[in-house]
Amino acid sequence: MRVHISDLKEGDLLLSDAFNHFGLNVMAKGTRLTSYEIAKLTQHSIDYVEVEMEAPVAAGYRTIESGLPPRWLPSIKPLYKNAISGCEDLFRKALEEGKVREEDVDRSFGPLMSSFQMEKDVVSMLLLLNTDDDYTYQHSVQVGMLSYYLASWLGFPEEEAARIGKAGFLHDIGKCRISKDILNKPEKLTSEEYREIKRHTLYGEEIILSTYDDPFLSTAALQHHERMDGTGYPHGIDGIEISPIAKIVAVADVYSAMISTRSYQQKRDLLYVLRELYRMSFHELDPHTTHTFIRHMIPNFIGKSVELDNGQFGTFIMTHPSEFFRPLIQVGEDFLDLSEQRELEITQIYM
Repeated sequence: MRVHISDLKEGDLLLSDAFNHFGLNVMAKGTRLTSYEIAKLTQHSIDYVEVEMEAPVAAGYRTIESGLPPRWLPSIKPLYKNAISGCEDLFRKALEEGKVREEDVDRSFGPLMSSFQMEKDVVSMLLLLNTDDDYTYQHSVQVGMLSYYLASWLGFPEEEAARIGKAGFLHDIGKCRISKDILNKPEKLTSEEYREIKRHTLYGEEIILSTYDDPFLSTAALQHHERMDGTGYPHGIDGIEISPIAKIVAVADVYSAMISTRSYQQKRDLLYVLRELYRMSFHELDPHTTHTFIRHMIPNFIGKSVELDNGQFGTFIMTHPSEFFRPLIQVGEDFLDLSEQRELEITQIYM
């Protein structure tokens, strides 16, 4: 039975070799798991393993085959919805008062961020938590969530990762001053409308500094649209001048924006967007930050259903150690190594 490592118990028997995202065999088939082995799997960022459980299946045990929702969904989903509604309140108050209240930020985003520490399957969270709520507010919540994870993956201590998550949550607060007619316009923006959109970075810095004496947070709002090659805004600075925090929020911002449905854009598949990030890492986004994000996101696709461009459906089985987007796919009884069968592409990822 394929289960998430957060559901493992001492005594479970490993039914197949466990590989990390570099393709290294971390643990051999037949290992009887103890707390040491479970910790080792966690350290290697392995998300799913095949096990024979020592105890009977418990209600809510996370399995790929069962089709049951993961056990975290009932507890995290209301926190996610609360963060979205709290974000809407923050935007309204920021417009009315010119600032946000620190206690409102902590009350809206804090409980959700605390739950992130317990759940590492980011892909499942994005697939299952996406709602029809207003794009601007949901996007802010997703960027906060992804910024926290990315900061953790980059090695920031927990306290700093939490601050970076908060910076991501607040990165678009300046949009409270932008007309919704412009934000939600389905047609191409006029030159003046685009100039106004770009001002949200300046507005965001101003609003955050009215609340926090902390450039750590305000700089992320100001610089998250700056680009490594100097083509971004509001000041067109290049990679040397961009804050490391803004580089993290920029990657999270682009990813969330591209997987979301907006008035002028249909959402794209999660794997397709990772490919776009990889392309952008050579000019626009910081390569180390972006590649770290991709390396940690890709293993979360293991166990997910996929659709190939030849119409076949299968299961994402194993990542490739050097080619991010060419995994091993199982279709029925057959295994397709996309690093060798290069004519095939994954077109869609499903839960």
